[in-house]
Amino acid sequence: MPPKPVTKSDSKKRSKAISKSLRSGLQFPVGRVHRHLKKQSSTSRRVAATSAVYSAAILEYLTAEVLELAGNASKDLKMKRITPRHLQLAIRGDEELDSLIKATIAGGGVMPHIHKSLFQGGKKHK
Repeated sequence: MPPKPVTKSDSKKRSKAISKSLRSGLQFPVGRVHRHLKKQSSTSRRVAATSAVYSAAILEYLTAEVLELAGNASKDLKMKRITPRHLQLAIRGDEELDSLIKATIAGGGVMPHIHKSLFQGGKKHK
């Protein structure tokens, strides 16, 4: 019997599929972000794969930042769960996040504030 010809598929063993998120070291789904970027493109232009990785990394960083601040707020109030109130306190307490996120958070309440003139320790009237 003559030897079987070596084909391209035989020479390279099929390796297990590795996700784009795993390759980039991110938790956020890079493939899903890429799909949404392509869908949002009004014209049928191409979207680079690196743009999806970059966008997913930005989203992951912002999420981690907000969750860290909200976790600190819930710990300060001696609670174990993060509620919308903690998210509100975290976002409005940070100047940069407050300027970035202009949305209303349902169930977040308002920021605590007492005007200076309402304190008794202030000026005494005659």
